Amino acid sequence: MPDKGGTEFLYLGMHVHGSVTYVGAKIFLEPSDMVFCDPARRHFLQLGDDCRMTFFRIPRCYLGVSESELDRVVGVPVRHTEGMGALVSDFLSALAAEAEFHRSTIGNRLARIAVDLLAVLVMELLQTETEEETSDASNAGSELLSRIRTFIEEHLMEPDLSPESIARAHHISVRYLHKLFQNDSTTVSQWVRQRRLDCCRHELGRASSRKFTVAAMAHRWGFRSPSHFSRTFRNAYGMSPSEWQALAASGIGSQISKARAAA
Repeated sequence: MPDKGGTEFLYLGMHVHGSVTYVGAKIFLEPSDMVFCDPARRHFLQLGDDCRMTFFRIPRCYLGVSESELDRVVGVPVRHTEGMGALVSDFLSALAAEAEFHRSTIGNRLARIAVDLLAVLVMELLQTETEEETSDASNAGSELLSRIRTFIEEHLMEPDLSPESIARAHHISVRYLHKLFQNDSTTVSQWVRQRRLDCCRHELGRASSRKFTVAAMAHRWGFRSPSHFSRTFRNAYGMSPSEWQALAASGIGSQISKARAAA
């Protein structure tokens, strides 16, 4: 790689053969694959004894992106068989092979075309990285949401269960917690309330529940007020907890539950 100097330039190395190591990790490049290199960090790039690369110098200002964005593409392998990498690799290979173009008017025009192609290549690399980050974030969010739901199930009976306590237990902000549930078309409070109602309905339908009052059942599942529980239960299921309990005792309730589950 060219010596350090001229911080206004970035280099693109085209692989010919041999091994390349970047930041302690092997970069396996096939012939005509490429990698952006920064002269200011040339010690990050180590070429094996058998390695041969052709380097192209590009003015940073011509690439049309910020320094932080250029940092994101340095060291990223560019395959000569994919997307803009294929077009750029073929063009630069042909340009490097024609020695008479190097200091001619046609050569200068071709060099400007090459810089334009490299600017598009940088944009493609940044876009691909952004999409991958978005995908990774989405997967991580889904896994976290699953853990949060499990946590809620395990603490449904605790009256102090709240968005604040849930967020604190998972070391995230309440705002981010709300965002996770918003992406799932619900809210934290709605989810907790519905799960508590489902558990109450299930228990009220059991014969053993008849020894408990509705107020005791509400308290057991984290509802602070029996009257609030009764109103919420009626809004959700169209009848009061006592009416549901009576239906369950008559055997009709279990049939309704099975019909709803089948639907």
